[in-house]
Amino acid sequence: MQQEFTLSRGKAMINFSLKFCDTRQKILNSYGFRKTMEVFVQNLKKSDVIVYDHYMKSFKKEEDFVNSLINVFKFLSVCETEEVLKADSTFSIFFDDKDLFIELIELLYKFWRRIERISIVRNERLGEGLQNVRFTQANGLFNELLLSLYRRVGETVAGHQYRVYRQRILGANAGLTLNDVSWNCPIEYNGLTSIPFISSVIFHPPLITYTKRNTRDGIFEEHQTNPIENLALSDDDWLVFPVMVGNMLTFVYFHKDFIDQGLGLCNLFELAKESQYIGKKPDIIYVFGYPDGHEEKRTFYYKDKKNDILIGYANYCDDIDYFGYMKKMLLTLHNVKQMENNCLPIHGAMVNVLLTNGKEANVIIMGDSGAGKSESLEAFRSLNESYIRHMRTIFDDMGYLKIEEDGTIKGYGTEIGAFVRIDDLDPAYAYEQLDRGIYSNPDKVNARITIPVSTYEIIMKGYKVDYMLYANNYTDSEQKVCFFDDLAKAIKVFEDGARKAKGTTTEKGLVKSYFANPFGPVQERDKAEKLVRQYFSNMEQAGTRIGEIYTSLAIEGQTKDGPRKAAEELFTLINK
Repeated sequence: MQQEFTLSRGKAMINFSLKFCDTRQKILNSYGFRKTMEVFVQNLKKSDVIVYDHYMKSFKKEEDFVNSLINVFKFLSVCETEEVLKADSTFSIFFDDKDLFIELIELLYKFWRRIERISIVRNERLGEGLQNVRFTQANGLFNELLLSLYRRVGETVAGHQYRVYRQRILGANAGLTLNDVSWNCPIEYNGLTSIPFISSVIFHPPLITYTKRNTRDGIFEEHQTNPIENLALSDDDWLVFPVMVGNMLTFVYFHKDFIDQGLGLCNLFELAKESQYIGKKPDIIYVFGYPDGHEEKRTFYYKDKKNDILIGYANYCDDIDYFGYMKKMLLTLHNVKQMENNCLPIHGAMVNVLLTNGKEANVIIMGDSGAGKSESLEAFRSLNESYIRHMRTIFDDMGYLKIEEDGTIKGYGTEIGAFVRIDDLDPAYAYEQLDRGIYSNPDKVNARITIPVSTYEIIMKGYKVDYMLYANNYTDSEQKVCFFDDLAKAIKVFEDGARKAKGTTTEKGLVKSYFANPFGPVQERDKAEKLVRQYFSNMEQAGTRIGEIYTSLAIEGQTKDGPRKAAEELFTLINK
């Protein structure tokens, strides 16, 4: 990013490497401040016509209004009201009605706070520059300067000091450290090499984001031509997030206008260490938000067999402005790759629990979106005092099974975090995550929170499977956990993947998806069917209990009680 400041789609990128304002006067004289004022006045015309019309009576055009507003702020940052009027009588428009001017200042304050603000610093080499020594302090100073500027101007106009000071974040909500690194890049992807890598992230929770969409639609299909071959990306507009999706090194290239989706990655996947990607070739590359001239959504993947890299692609459009398109494509790519390695992807949740009586069990609850996977984990947590001494989350949405060299089947995770529906969580638990969560569209249906739930070391340790359960969210059953005595019937239930849609996608009613996993097994069904039979047969022989758990999540009035009762019955069975 070669620009000192950009403001687009409600997101501001502040480049500390090109310009760092360490005084209030530098802020007031900066391009970023002027750009913000220009967009604010344009927004004022739409949202607060009365205020806009009052001031525009004295100005011929918006540019004059912006210039005058910037200049009066400069004076107010160092002078009292009387001195400002003596210096330039044209400023009287702002002081003839002080109450309206105070309202204007508050509107600007709210406008700026609504913008998602990301600071960045960029190094040409690792280990050098501002970010490694003073980046956190620089963000703190920038925040203090903006707060002091807002308070100085407001108090001067009001004629008295504020009596209540709220220590809010007015600077950057998040900060990114960028480094230019060299990786083992095939010639087809030379156009990606100039894009800086994100090596560290800081943010102030709760980080609240707003996106154009709040549901995901459809599945990702395989494409027969490489969508990013010879593609040239500009470092003005693009960043790359190197993450570990399970054991897959993944480079996620995203357009800065979709920074929300990029930031969400830091709470969901393990940020790769420099030693894991410098000079290395990734297993997966995902290009998210490329403006290819198509207005309709284009999301698909391509198998680059020559370079042994899976390619994901999503074009620039409003329809992909939802974290589900970032997360689920990455999981699709991961799952396709794992099946090539003869591992079986599982769409579900897995926990390792140590009960109060000393018994230990590893439980997988499988099901598609809205079946009750995460809600069951939340129910497990609520039973901590009664049943559980300790609980580890191995995966909360997607994992995979692997047959080890000794024939044991073990479960592994893909994510260190969870992208969870706030609507279905206990309100107390949702509030507990305020100090670390990234909230998406919290005031809308299907509001989400992305939170860390485990560590990379835990999800990659490998746990033997004791219970393999299918999450049934639509059947009202007195008995909450049932086990199959017929493997063929069990496989049919798991492969049918039936659930009642909960509004997490655009689907409605009772729907089915093969193996409850439209992120790989649906696209690679022939391969998946062979793996399902192989793994389920091996699990049955090894004594894994295969069954169904009735979460009742989609049944009216049982959203909370259903998962809790199912969890209680499951732990009663484990305790025997």
